[in-house]
Amino acid sequence: MGVKELLEKDEPELERIFNGGAPAYTDKRFDDFSKRLPYLEKELGRKHVTRIQLWEEYIAEYPAGYGFTQFCFHLNQHRIAQQPSTVLVNSYVAGEKCYVDFADDTMQYVDMDTGEVIKVQTFVGCLPYTDYAFAICVPSQKSEDFIYAITRMFTFFEGVTKIVVPDNLKSAVVKSDRYEPEINRLMEHLGNHYGFVTLPTRPGKPKDKSLVENQVRLIYQRVYVPLRKRVFFSLEELNKAVLEQVRLHNRKRMQQRPYSREEHFISDEKKTLKPLPGTPFEVQYDTELTVSANCCIYLGRDKHYYSVPYQHIGQKVKVIYTRTLVKVYLKGERIATHPRIESFGYSMKEEHLASHSNAYTKRSMAYYNQKAGEKSAVLKEFFELMFASQNVPPEFFYKRCDGLLRLQRITR
Repeated sequence: MGVKELLEKDEPELERIFNGGAPAYTDKRFDDFSKRLPYLEKELGRKHVTRIQLWEEYIAEYPAGYGFTQFCFHLNQHRIAQQPSTVLVNSYVAGEKCYVDFADDTMQYVDMDTGEVIKVQTFVGCLPYTDYAFAICVPSQKSEDFIYAITRMFTFFEGVTKIVVPDNLKSAVVKSDRYEPEINRLMEHLGNHYGFVTLPTRPGKPKDKSLVENQVRLIYQRVYVPLRKRVFFSLEELNKAVLEQVRLHNRKRMQQRPYSREEHFISDEKKTLKPLPGTPFEVQYDTELTVSANCCIYLGRDKHYYSVPYQHIGQKVKVIYTRTLVKVYLKGERIATHPRIESFGYSMKEEHLASHSNAYTKRSMAYYNQKAGEKSAVLKEFFELMFASQNVPPEFFYKRCDGLLRLQRITR
């Protein structure tokens, strides 16, 4: 190929020729262009619509966008990615599966307050049809972090696959915890929310997980290595850098194909993914507890008491709680709901208490002054003088008031 031909080629083509695996595009223009692709493809299908007309509309809306030559080049890449070469056999179905795993090697950041080096786990996910990848660092491989990573992955993909294939569900929990739910149960809840099923890889079948293991190897090369000399001071800062490298990885031309992972994903797989749910997923925990004599269940994880209708004292109830709510069920019927409080204390509802308990919890200066006024003006004045003392809290006089009211009742 001569110099004249090379000079006529666009930057992405030159990068592919001279630097196999180099980024296909490194600027932000493609982010905007990729969102326009469905519209551009639809418009090109109309009669009499030409590329030059679409480019003129595009550049009027986005003056800093691609010139006409690169505009046409990316439209061609979109068409090529939709019709991959049959020479490269791909037995996967678009939008069907997503493989997930944790990398063996950790990453780290430095705590600014203590100077401690904190190691974190790297979660990797990939879509086998296009080899489109995702990675994020989380504090541990415990179930809650595992679930969080999957939700972030689907947000990155902007859609959900029909099946999620973890290497081994138990590998997602490396430390036992008395309050940690089984990962199988959590994955079931997550699948119900997002609309996917979980199919773990078969034990002793290395081919089942070869694709994600290859993706982990690429993450080592294209994320770990470029970041190896940088020092990060928070998990958020680290993940921002990881995401930047993952995007570059997805935008590199693949050596055996004339397009990148991202081009193939946007053109051929993204539209096959199921939409994200309208509400975010919250990890749901459940346990069985007994309603104690004080009309409460005690949630040991929070060291907090939550009230239940007094009629259920002594009964076993099912408690389901999320990050924000605590719900109590008996024989399939919800009998109490409270905002979750992660600290010691009591969350009480007046209607849950028996009448004598309500009377007890309602005690106050106003309560006793009112009761005394119903009996006599002298007794009310005496109570008011008692409560006026600045040296003793009002609760100190409550039992004395009860005694005087009782004495008044039996001697009148």
